[in-house]
Amino acid sequence: MSGIVTAVSSNGEYSFTKPNQDSITVLAGLGVEGDVHAGVTVKHRSRVAQDPTQPNLRQVHLIHEELFAEVGEEGFKVEPGELGENVTTRGIDLLGLPVGALLRIGDDAVLEVTGLRNPCLQIDNFQDGLLKQVVGRDEAGNIVRKAGIMSIVKESGVVRPGDTIKAELPSGPHRPLDRV
Repeated sequence: MSGIVTAVSSNGEYSFTKPNQDSITVLAGLGVEGDVHAGVTVKHRSRVAQDPTQPNLRQVHLIHEELFAEVGEEGFKVEPGELGENVTTRGIDLLGLPVGALLRIGDDAVLEVTGLRNPCLQIDNFQDGLLKQVVGRDEAGNIVRKAGIMSIVKESGVVRPGDTIKAELPSGPHRPLDRV
């Protein structure tokens, strides 16, 4: 499984969207250098309110560019960074990866997949009705989350648009992604 980075984004201030950058540096155990969500413990406001000491399993947010085309068919216009992701990808099935998959990006960066992004109401504040496009139910009534995946940084490195992404699946039985 492989793909490509199409955009990278970060923001040092709390904001729903993240401006695109020429590159980002991911730091082992922390996240994106200078990003408001970087840290060993949780930084997302709702998680901090629950328990500020819990580990940050949401250091780097990745989202597949294909989602933008999908929601575009329903009349929504979304660009890289606008859903708060740090890394926008193309050609790799992020949502199909298991927990523990490693993503080798560019020359040095290695991310470990921790789970699915659990989208919140801020998505509807960004564009009314968009939340229903990125969270739905399958035929069996199970919740389906499509707003990307979360990861932690295992090995530091610089990530740029155009970098290749190679997925390495964990050994043993694979655990499907759930929200983190």
